Amino acid sequence: MAHIKFSTDSASDIPVSLREELGIQVLPFPIAMGDRELADGVDFTPQEFYDMLLAAPQIPTHAQLNPYLFSQCFEQAWKEGYTDLIHTSINSKGSATYQNAIQAREEFYEDHPQAKESFHIHIIDSRNYTMSYGWAVVEGAKMAAAGAQAQEIVDYIQDWMDHVRVVFAPLDLRFAKKSGRVSAAAAFVGEALGLKPIMTFENGDSKILAKVRGEKNVLSTLVDLCRKERQPGSPYLLIRAGNAEQADKLEEACCQALGEKPAAECYIGGVIAINAGPNLVGLIYRS
Repeated sequence: MAHIKFSTDSASDIPVSLREELGIQVLPFPIAMGDRELADGVDFTPQEFYDMLLAAPQIPTHAQLNPYLFSQCFEQAWKEGYTDLIHTSINSKGSATYQNAIQAREEFYEDHPQAKESFHIHIIDSRNYTMSYGWAVVEGAKMAAAGAQAQEIVDYIQDWMDHVRVVFAPLDLRFAKKSGRVSAAAAFVGEALGLKPIMTFENGDSKILAKVRGEKNVLSTLVDLCRKERQPGSPYLLIRAGNAEQADKLEEACCQALGEKPAAECYIGGVIAINAGPNLVGLIYRS
């Protein structure tokens, strides 16, 4: 009988309550803030981090998860008797973390050739960020609790990643321009004209879908995209950050236009906030 372990990284932004309820192991990215090193999602709540980020004299930095961390994760799961470990990773185009997980898997099987038949390590590249992959991990863990087999769950997560759409608007581009990791936002011009970018990720690359004037038009554009593109009957999620007022308005507009509340709401964590800024709203849905 399958005994399945789920792991991911902290940029998946899975709420702590769901991690604990479903036994999902979340590997925290290290964040350097001045002379302190903090563990993303462990040493602070998202809301605490937004305040820390705005007060920081220099933009914090974060490192990738190294192969050693993955080796420890794989060793522990194997020793605990799991038959499968399903790890869903941050976008490989934005971090070497996915490749480090692949390397660690190769080294694990070199060190433990006897584990190849009894312990299967599945590593999935989300090609995305935040709960766009965190949601798939949560649903996969629920499937496992209901008795689903590992390959069925891997296929579900991969299918979700192939169809998920995240649309978002960084309402303040200072952080994206400083970090440079969200390249389309970093290159955006138009703030002086009052323009805001509506963005997504396609096959791991950031892309601007529209340029709109004013925050009211930002919200209506996000809702329209979701209404037109969302697969009928599938859930949608609300992305929150440090702008509660705009997030509340977006939720209200979605409820009116779509006739239902979001299936979940998530706050972006430290890694996402550093690169996109804490003043951000967005939606996640299956297209």
